[in-house]
Amino acid sequence: NQNFYGFINKFRVEKAKKLLSDRELDKYSIIGIAYESGFNSKTSFNTTFKKITGQTPSEFKKNSSVL
Repeated sequence: NQNFYGFINKFRVEKAKKLLSDRELDKYSIIGIAYESGFNSKTSFNTTFKKITGQTPSEFKKNSSVL
């Protein structure tokens, strides 16, 4: 029960999560990962990421590096 954009954004966030967790891509900025995942702005990326995961991209990257 979600619209088309919600469906697409879920896939974009999943891609971003993989990129944020990849140690070899630590040189990429958060905005670089946002663009690579298909988002056009940092604001929409941060808002959508937090809505879906419950944490910001920076928090997710920090927590995934601890694992």
